Amino acid sequence: MTDLLWIIVAVAMLALGGIVGYIYRRNIAEAKVAKAEEAVKKLLDEAQKRAEALKKETVLEAKEEVLKIRAEVEKETRDRRSELQRLERRLLQREESLDKKMDSLEAREEAYTKKQHELDRTEEAISQLHKKQLEELERISGMSVDEAKAILMANAEQETRHEVAVLVRDLEAKAKEEADKRARNIVGLAIQRCAADHVAETTVSVVPLPNDEMKGRIIGREGRNIRALETATGIDLIIDDTPEAVILSGFDPVRREVARLALEKLILDGRIHPARIEELVEKARKEVETQIREAGEQAVFATGIHGLHHELVRLIGRLRFRTSYGQNVYKHSIEVAHLAGMMAAEIGANVALAKRAGLLHDIGKAIDHEVEGPHVQIGADLAKKYRENAQVIHAIQAHHNDIEPQTIEAILVQAADAISAARPGARRETLENYIKRLEKLEEIANSFSGVEKSFAIQAGREVRIIVKPEDISDAGTVLVAKEIVKRIENELDYPGQIKVNVIRETRSVEYAK
Repeated sequence: MTDLLWIIVAVAMLALGGIVGYIYRRNIAEAKVAKAEEAVKKLLDEAQKRAEALKKETVLEAKEEVLKIRAEVEKETRDRRSELQRLERRLLQREESLDKKMDSLEAREEAYTKKQHELDRTEEAISQLHKKQLEELERISGMSVDEAKAILMANAEQETRHEVAVLVRDLEAKAKEEADKRARNIVGLAIQRCAADHVAETTVSVVPLPNDEMKGRIIGREGRNIRALETATGIDLIIDDTPEAVILSGFDPVRREVARLALEKLILDGRIHPARIEELVEKARKEVETQIREAGEQAVFATGIHGLHHELVRLIGRLRFRTSYGQNVYKHSIEVAHLAGMMAAEIGANVALAKRAGLLHDIGKAIDHEVEGPHVQIGADLAKKYRENAQVIHAIQAHHNDIEPQTIEAILVQAADAISAARPGARRETLENYIKRLEKLEEIANSFSGVEKSFAIQAGREVRIIVKPEDISDAGTVLVAKEIVKRIENELDYPGQIKVNVIRETRSVEYAK
């Protein structure tokens, strides 16, 4: 009984404690909610105050911006109004000026009309007087006006023809004299302004050696090294008693340059055997190709020529290793371009075209070792292949008189080529030998009967012979040309070929005194 009572009491106490705890927690929760509501209310009040302050500040800034814009607009409006007023004043002034000019023009027109009436009256009076004079002249002379005009016209025509003929003859003589003088001045000035270097080369190159022992290493065991080098380059190596030197012999200058570079690299490297030779020859070939390309670009830059095909530029660079009668063709081509351009500028011809044709005139010599035919035809074919100007192609074809030059630029290229080749020292002969060869050419031509005069021209590449028409017939000129050619071939040593040009003409000259 006692235990049950204690249990009931304990249960009652627990229930009472639960009720008390619930009431306590509820009161605490209500207090926290009240505090939170009060904090939220404060935050809302503060946010509202801040919003109102921000709103006021924004409104003030907007008002200031509006006032600023309004001031700017008013200023701009005032400026435009003043500008319009100024323009209006100028228009009014111009209108007043035009009114004054119109009044002046009207006054002048009125005065001109009066003068025109007076002139008409005077002209009519003169016409009447002229008519009376003609009637009186017809009566006195017994001829009509048309008959008198015919006689006067015939006399005037005869006198005029005579005076014109005399004047034309004098003008032709003066023009020829002036043209010759001007041509000499132009050529002299061009030669003076263009001074190019001349390089005389042969068909051999000499490579120095550090010592004579290197010769044995170059030859190799049973000659395998020298054979490998000759096979790879296509150049003959001459190893003789010349101290500390090897001679490279070959007609292709590009191959000879490749062989020279390869041999120098082998000497520096010290490892000389067939595999290394092939490797260094290939490297030297690439270096020479680079030099060729750079030389072509340098030539184009030096002459100021644009738009050349890249293959033509490379061929121009190949001319650096090409010589003609001892004259370096690369430098010769640049010199011809400069000379042709200077002369074209002096006479008012196309400078760019003359320079272009001058630079390309010997382009055929870049591959004439590889292609059959004369370098003129090879060069013209190359220019056609790479779509060069038709006038440039014509100048290339005409620069040795293979065809008749039809343009001023072609003639200038021909003259510039002759000037460059004819410079003393440009080709492999001394000035004394050069003059002797020209004199010998003229001497051979003058030794034939019927020859009146002979002239060695084109730096000795042509001899022009004038024969007496009464001694030699047209058919006889062919025989004379052939006989002169035979004597030149038998008696003279000369580079290239010499053109023999025999001219026969009949002239009738009369002088009226």
